[in-house]
Amino acid sequence: MKIFVREIKSGGRAFAVWTVSIAAFVVLVMLMFPEMSGNMTAIDESFANMGHFTSAFGLDVLKMTTAMGFYGIESGNVIGLGTAMFAALLGVSALAKEEGRHTAEFLLSHPVRRSRVVTEKLLAIAFQILLMNLIITAAAALSFRMIGEEIELPQFLKLHLSIVFMNLQLTAITFMISAFLKGGGAGIGLGLALLMYALGIIANIAEPVEKLKYLTPFKYSEAAQIFRDNALLWELIALGMGLGLICILIAYVKYEKKDIAA
Repeated sequence: MKIFVREIKSGGRAFAVWTVSIAAFVVLVMLMFPEMSGNMTAIDESFANMGHFTSAFGLDVLKMTTAMGFYGIESGNVIGLGTAMFAALLGVSALAKEEGRHTAEFLLSHPVRRSRVVTEKLLAIAFQILLMNLIITAAAALSFRMIGEEIELPQFLKLHLSIVFMNLQLTAITFMISAFLKGGGAGIGLGLALLMYALGIIANIAEPVEKLKYLTPFKYSEAAQIFRDNALLWELIALGMGLGLICILIAYVKYEKKDIAA
């Protein structure tokens, strides 16, 4: 597991910065709720009359006057987008960075199959994603306790579980892309995460574009849908995980045949 440990160590600083930043944002935002809750009724009424904007961000379901609604609106989107961007960065750099940093010759000169390199890198990414989400979830739960509000636990856990699935799907897609790159790729990873987020918003606006939900994992990790139905969209999650497995298989095949520059 030397490659696994190497990946964890090399990405430790970035992991700490992203995780602490997102967790701190969640806590700070929730600490504002007691002071702002008295003025939220007027804000909810304003949001209710903003047409497509209201449905795009789930403001027709989530209410700022409740702690869970406030959390879904103010923190849910940030957690989803922030963790997605980090997952995309991990995935898109995983196999390409060795060529970009000219460390591929050193790595592949060891008696280790390329398939093992891919496997250990995947495990390292999955470990970081799961640990990040665990820390952020714990911080979010702590923030509710700090302000004396009760969590609706089933909806809360379902939201964070859906975000894990979304992160894993994005990682798989960008991991496949990484197998085709010879370095860099950060812009591609971040761009893909932002594109998927935008597609999720557009899919909420009108029925003619609703089918876009099949193209983006952000659709099944929306706080509004989960809090309203207290259920996950398992059909979309299964589709996303299936696509992720295909992407990973493609990455294995491509990396095995790839002419890697030292």
